[in-house]
Amino acid sequence: MIFGRKERERFLEAVAGFETAVRERDGQRSQHAMQEIQQHHGDAADGEFVQAGPRLAALLADVPPGPRALVAVLTGACVERGADASVCAPYIFDGLAEALAAAGEFCERWAATGGGELPDPDGDALDEAMVARVGEDAAVAWCTLPQWEMASVAMLSHGAVRTQLGERRAQLLAALRPVQEASDHDFKCLFHALLVLDDEPLVVLHRPTGTGYAMRMSGLGDNFQLHTLLAGVLVGGGHVPGDAPSAQEVAVCRDAPGQVPTTGAFNLVTPGGEWVWNEGTPSDVPVVDGVRLLVLDPPPYQRGWPAGRFFPRMTGDLVLERVLDETETRRWLEHCAPAK
Repeated sequence: MIFGRKERERFLEAVAGFETAVRERDGQRSQHAMQEIQQHHGDAADGEFVQAGPRLAALLADVPPGPRALVAVLTGACVERGADASVCAPYIFDGLAEALAAAGEFCERWAATGGGELPDPDGDALDEAMVARVGEDAAVAWCTLPQWEMASVAMLSHGAVRTQLGERRAQLLAALRPVQEASDHDFKCLFHALLVLDDEPLVVLHRPTGTGYAMRMSGLGDNFQLHTLLAGVLVGGGHVPGDAPSAQEVAVCRDAPGQVPTTGAFNLVTPGGEWVWNEGTPSDVPVVDGVRLLVLDPPPYQRGWPAGRFFPRMTGDLVLERVLDETETRRWLEHCAPAK
């Protein structure tokens, strides 16, 4: 169906109505305007989303905790349609920090009032018994945390947002970890997104050939992605022997859509000899002398997986800056335990 200009403009009219209702603290009108936003957002053009995103984000602190998470999700949807993530993100992370703190209190109070299996965090799971047990603010935070995760990942898919996070990244991770430890719900998407490295130096040692490489990585959501890109650069570039991934396998790990099957070329190992699991993140690679140091050994068995990106909207990159000379490579290898 093709929507005319008048139908599309109803989305921004609903946003304006929501702004007015929130600022006038009119709960009934706010609820009605939010329903209008949800009804018409599917008709809006990208330009409307560009305008709406920062306006919705700026209202978050004035919206009550329950519907605030929904506004955060809608802000994330606007960012995915072109709104400026750098403008919207600070408001989202303020809300995320508050939700994580209250969710942490939820876990503590749940344990202190008899424990048992934590309820699945779901906005529809809020009930009177839960509120009576842990308090309304804590219960709302717990039940809306998946929505905050969704909105935050939309922001963190942008490199500029990750760069501007600074020390706040560590604070959010510190608030998230006790919630993960207390719950079966690991909030893996949020956790991985907060661990993504950008413009990060990486020294790679290919033990079978005794060669070394200075690289730089950005926007990699997991080590499956890193593994495929390493094979693309090193095997595909003719630096080390092996079966190179196809151009398509490499492309879907950078910025192309979709997934395609691939096969592992290496065993990723720390300098101490521990495996660096593909399921982990590049932040698992230890820092040695100020640089992350990764060793590549022959694969102990054939492993395959769908090549692609853990975060489909996040562009990944791994570049070879230079091949290390023999002296440099030998010096780095001195930090490494013998192959197991």
